[in-house]
Amino acid sequence: MEKHDLHHEFPGMDARITALKVDNAHFKKLADEYDEVNHSVYRIESGAENSSDETLTQLRKQRLQLKDELYAMLTQ
Repeated sequence: MEKHDLHHEFPGMDARITALKVDNAHFKKLADEYDEVNHSVYRIESGAENSSDETLTQLRKQRLQLKDELYAMLTQ
């Protein structure tokens, strides 16, 4: 499994991601939360951490919701 950060998830938006992280506290909070959830998913998928299927599913849903919110902010 590859670990993907926001810059990988949204290619071509590097400058916008960086600017929003600096200028928008809410975006920064969501981006930090996305990174934490994404890291947890990655650790479970790679076998570095054990978890139930339900927990992994919940984390994946949370990651997708955060990604959707971040994308909406990036494209407005």
